[in-house]
Amino acid sequence: MNKKKLQTEQTKKKIADASRALFIQKGYKATSIEDIVKATSCSAGNIYYHFKSKESLFLYLIEDWNREWEETWLVKEPNFPTVVDKLYGLADHLALDQLNHPLTKAIDEFYNNTEKPTEVEDHIHEIVQDYLAFNRQLLQRGIDNGELQGLDLNGLAVILDSLFLGLSQHTRNMSRQETLDMYRLAIDVFLRGVATA
Repeated sequence: MNKKKLQTEQTKKKIADASRALFIQKGYKATSIEDIVKATSCSAGNIYYHFKSKESLFLYLIEDWNREWEETWLVKEPNFPTVVDKLYGLADHLALDQLNHPLTKAIDEFYNNTEKPTEVEDHIHEIVQDYLAFNRQLLQRGIDNGELQGLDLNGLAVILDSLFLGLSQHTRNMSRQETLDMYRLAIDVFLRGVATA
């Protein structure tokens, strides 16, 4: 990497790190570009050079969280030999990540903000599509090895994502154990249903 590119990456990281701390402390909406200027000693122009908007900066932080989440999951995944085991492990991993990640509240605020430019909505759609692709891949492995029924794979991927998304909202004020129990129950219901035979 040449010197200019290295400096660019260092500045981008500096902006991202400072803004992450501000979003955690103040929330998404209350954090302004001016706050980020003060925290980084970078000009607004320099911030906009690296990130097109406050929304694109925040999306960068979400993608960084997603990369971090995936890296830690890939380390844990081999501990779960079957796809069913992986689904329970995934539920625990998601529950604990959502409980422990300091950006959770700001991300909720960001997603619930209805005033987003089209390109930001498109970017969020791409992020969601990545979540669905992850689910499809995992569920397909279960279908291929005979653990899961070969039902509508796309539908199952959406349902699984919807379970986790809904749980992330409903477990906000639950204890750690209640949250883990709720995520595990969701996997029980996803795999086995609730109707009697």
